Amino acid sequence: MLSIRGICKSFEGRPVLENISFDFPEAAVTALRGPSGCGKTTLVNIILGLLAPDEGEVLLPASARTAAVFQEDRLIEHFSAARNVRLTAPASVPDEQIRAALSELGLADEGEKRVSEFSGGMRRRVAVIRAALFQPQLLLLDEPFKGLDEEMRARTASFLRRNCAQATTILVTHDETEAALMGATAELDLGGKEES
Repeated sequence: MLSIRGICKSFEGRPVLENISFDFPEAAVTALRGPSGCGKTTLVNIILGLLAPDEGEVLLPASARTAAVFQEDRLIEHFSAARNVRLTAPASVPDEQIRAALSELGLADEGEKRVSEFSGGMRRRVAVIRAALFQPQLLLLDEPFKGLDEEMRARTASFLRRNCAQATTILVTHDETEAALMGATAELDLGGKEES
């Protein structure tokens, strides 16, 4: 479903990505790893079409339903948690499913509150639910468990695995435990070695 070929990107003459090629396994989780500053978020933005590579190409069907959890939560501040999710969820997703998802991730009593009142971890969970209930074919997760404690990371990973089992998923993480929680079966290491 998704392949990248010869991706190169520099900023102010400094190479960040150099000739990166990879075939992402379909309906599976690939962990995108590497030290800070190695270009993980840059690659995510190139795959999403938010940033153009200097060289190379992203091979992805134009019809692919794509969702992302960015490092910033990108919620609509004056909307409630439920309304933020409803905004992008297909009509086939009933309101009951949205409420159930919020409840599963510990937000049962918070669904109608404005997200501007939420803590960072609460906002993170809303962003995850919004991406998952969009029912994507391609899901990009840029450090999706930021701000979550160990128990909530496990619950959130379980929610994602169950709701996005058919999605081709890219997980940006520094943490091997998070990759294991998400059931990653492939790895692209931008710090050097690349494996499929």
